[in-house]
Amino acid sequence: MDADSDNPHSPPVTAMTRAARPRRKGIYVLPNLFTLAALFGGFYGIVMAMNGRFDLATTGIFAAMVLDSLDGRVARMTGTQSAFGEQMDSLSDMVSFGAAPALLAYEWALRPLGRWGWIAAFVYCACAALRLARFNVNTAVVDRRYFQGLPSPAAAALVAGFIWLTSAMINATHEVPLFKALMSSFGGVRLVRADFAWLTFALTLFAGLTMVTNIPYYSFKDFGGRRSVPFVVLVVIALVIAVISIEPATLLFVLFVGYAVSGYIIYVWRRAKGHQVSIVSTSTDEPDERGLHHD
Repeated sequence: MDADSDNPHSPPVTAMTRAARPRRKGIYVLPNLFTLAALFGGFYGIVMAMNGRFDLATTGIFAAMVLDSLDGRVARMTGTQSAFGEQMDSLSDMVSFGAAPALLAYEWALRPLGRWGWIAAFVYCACAALRLARFNVNTAVVDRRYFQGLPSPAAAALVAGFIWLTSAMINATHEVPLFKALMSSFGGVRLVRADFAWLTFALTLFAGLTMVTNIPYYSFKDFGGRRSVPFVVLVVIALVIAVISIEPATLLFVLFVGYAVSGYIIYVWRRAKGHQVSIVSTSTDEPDERGLHHD
């Protein structure tokens, strides 16, 4: 029996009145599961950084990066794009690629620098927020093959990759006999986190400020979807994965350093050729939902 039937003054509920009632608007589960998983990766990185488990913290950020690259593709493949998913993705990115790398860098090596340390961490976090906000209000992408500024996942990978590499170096000087013997030849000096404080400071500022520049970065969007590629491309990708697996900390960091520098190379090349440097036009008007897109 319908709940309204207990009220003698309420009109009778018919099939027509039920159909006239507005349907509740739900959300799509599948793509948002990937987004929530990416959010968990960033949150996990924060918790592990606070507990001094920096190896696990970097793993959480890299896992969030992989999951973040999948949620948009899953939504497009299944036809489940939504404005809710886009906003959810941006909030997840802010945690995973804004707050988590900033806190990780601070806990890893910036804390001994005092106010300079937390200022660098805040600048990175603020730039990530500004970059994501600017991205969400872009209304006319001149060339979808490029991003405006360093993408926030790449900036997070740059910071996390550096911490992963330097953590491996410190562990090697303490545990690997060859490195222990080498350091003992220099008077028994051992690497500690404080030795990388100013390098972490410089890299954190570089990653943060590059996110809010107009430097164009190749997006690789034309290599996905339905576009076919030569067979040799798959062979090269397989070789790259195999090489990275040999020494992941070093090679992933080198890979993301190369990507971070590539934007400046593209900028200089476009300047030298007399091409338009700004590849994204923006508007102060609120964007239509169909114009929103992800980093």
